[in-house]
Amino acid sequence: MNKLIASIDINNFFKTLAVVFCAFLLFSCASKKISDIPYTKDSKALVASFPELNVYKTRKSKDNPVVIFIHGGYWNEGRKGIYGFLGRNFAKKDVVTVIPNYTLSPNGNYDTMAKEVAAAIKWTHENIEKYNGNPDQIFLMGHSAGGHLIALVGTNPKYLEDRDVVKGIILNDAAGLDMYSYLKKYPPTKNYNYDVTWTDKKENWKDASPIYFVSEKTPPIFMITGTKTFPSIISQNKDFIEKLNKFQPSVKINFQSKKHIPMMSQFFWPWNKNYKEIIEFIDIHK
Repeated sequence: MNKLIASIDINNFFKTLAVVFCAFLLFSCASKKISDIPYTKDSKALVASFPELNVYKTRKSKDNPVVIFIHGGYWNEGRKGIYGFLGRNFAKKDVVTVIPNYTLSPNGNYDTMAKEVAAAIKWTHENIEKYNGNPDQIFLMGHSAGGHLIALVGTNPKYLEDRDVVKGIILNDAAGLDMYSYLKKYPPTKNYNYDVTWTDKKENWKDASPIYFVSEKTPPIFMITGTKTFPSIISQNKDFIEKLNKFQPSVKINFQSKKHIPMMSQFFWPWNKNYKEIIEFIDIHK
């Protein structure tokens, strides 16, 4: 019996592996990846930094909406290459995807990172037409720390000369929406390089907090948050939506029964329902 069960498990494993491999081939063929494109000549980081981005374009058509995805990782880890599945899946659905790297702490702080995100948006607006994207249909998407960065760039007026370039913001379990309140309780230490990311100046903590810059000029926002994620993310997302509802009264948090990492890893599957909902959001606001 045990041998039979082991045989069945192995068979199921290889069947699953075959399905995943076929899906990978299908979605790889549906898009073209252009790698390691410099998007700024010189970042104002604490060290010399020349960040790059990847573009995933659909092979089928032109004039597609564009998603710029910013990864998470405590502001001190992560890389663009991990998220190729997102670019391929969006490209299959006729959405061009741009995935930048950015300078991580301790080599840069929140302001460095936000300025680089703004530079990636500027590059996309000026160049994405070459990759089948529509420069007038740019949306920002971010998970965790990446959610913080796109929310900050989309709300704090010092980062973008023209915020109308951004047609919408997609927050996936966004962290750091109110770093001022958080860091007053838990001052930054060397843990996760927070002492560099946020500095020891309280005025910077507020400057880094998107919740204090929400206004009538904030682009339309779509939010998904895990019910099993970190308590600080849940509470700050709720506070953020309360502030946002003064200007965008119909927006609500789409809660999902997931932890923090699964809120991102679920996008590996092209049939994940969030793709449909995000594309509906894009279609409304593009």
